[in-house]
Amino acid sequence: MIEVIINKQQENQIICLVENGKLIEVYNENKKSKKARNEGNIYLGIVKDIIPGMQAAFIDIGTEKNSFIHVKDVVPQVDEKTEEKDENLKIKDVVKTNQKLLVQVQKDSNDKKGARTTTHIKLTGKYIILMPNTNIITISQKITEPKEKDRLLDIVKKNLPENMGAIVRTAAEKKKSDEINEDLKRLKDKWNKILERFNKSKGKPELLYESSTILEKMLLDLTKNKIEKIIVNDKKEYEEINKKLETLQEKNIKLELDKNNNLFKRYEIEKQIEKSQQRKIWLNCGGFITIDLTEALVAIDVNSGKFTGKSTLEDTVYKVNYEATIEIAKQLRLRDIGGIIIIDYIDMKKQENKDKIEKLLKDVLKNDRAKTQVEGFTKLNLMEMTRKHICSHNS
Repeated sequence: MIEVIINKQQENQIICLVENGKLIEVYNENKKSKKARNEGNIYLGIVKDIIPGMQAAFIDIGTEKNSFIHVKDVVPQVDEKTEEKDENLKIKDVVKTNQKLLVQVQKDSNDKKGARTTTHIKLTGKYIILMPNTNIITISQKITEPKEKDRLLDIVKKNLPENMGAIVRTAAEKKKSDEINEDLKRLKDKWNKILERFNKSKGKPELLYESSTILEKMLLDLTKNKIEKIIVNDKKEYEEINKKLETLQEKNIKLELDKNNNLFKRYEIEKQIEKSQQRKIWLNCGGFITIDLTEALVAIDVNSGKFTGKSTLEDTVYKVNYEATIEIAKQLRLRDIGGIIIIDYIDMKKQENKDKIEKLLKDVLKNDRAKTQVEGFTKLNLMEMTRKHICSHNS
């Protein structure tokens, strides 16, 4: 059973995704915080400074810090399988100072940098991700059946206007054409409204479209593994969620108002939330992992700890690494860790065991709704991988 538990206190709320009593995702959202999440928002931006040496420009989008855009995020998107990129384009040739641009936040700002933006807009629906101003049409790699891929691509191509691309999401698999077309229509209507606001604007930085909330993103992403119940302790939030469920036509999700001040204690997930904030996580075998977040990457170290094993050293090491891999995949999703991730496993001598651990990591990451990519072991025996944030954490 998949449930969402939302504990709201004043402007701050913690959102937990729970499966059969186990916490699998947790997010902290404060809509009025200065560090509020902007990722996915679409703005009218004004070009302020062009930096030829960096092939980039700074864009005023009305936030505290100017956003940053690279030349590759300004030039039109092309399908690299059929077209070649023009590598000689310069930033000063594609944007001018005081020019207005329609941009989307790719990566939120932090204490040192402004947000990273792009002109390559993406609007996410249940089954489709709409990409205006490009002809690229692709399909989720998780859909593998050739006939189904052809069917879905045919539906989308028939209903896409000229100069508009799309990504067919995994959730579209086996869905009726009417459902997919309805989702596509909603996205096209949304895009037309954004474009209308942009064209009517007076040329000042402005928020044109606010991205999906954490809960809305859960509802869009988890169409296959249906959320059965949402429990919330705030009446106003309850009413807002009820409207969202009606808009998304989610008739089978039970919405429950529970005015308890601490839902997490009541539903016995308080300790799980506390554990998700710890640097050191113990494994069942007696080993442990440590997670350290740096500005450049995330380093995860695997240690044998108290575990000594009963057979050979190689078998002992493999068992710790095996358990660690399952826990690492769980923690990446639970903490919504993104970016470059380096895993320092305990050294294994047998290539066969390394291959098994790499395969296991890829398999357990399939449960993660974020995009992940496992690059494999380096020459220094470090596992390299990347993961895209689901949402930004806010304080």
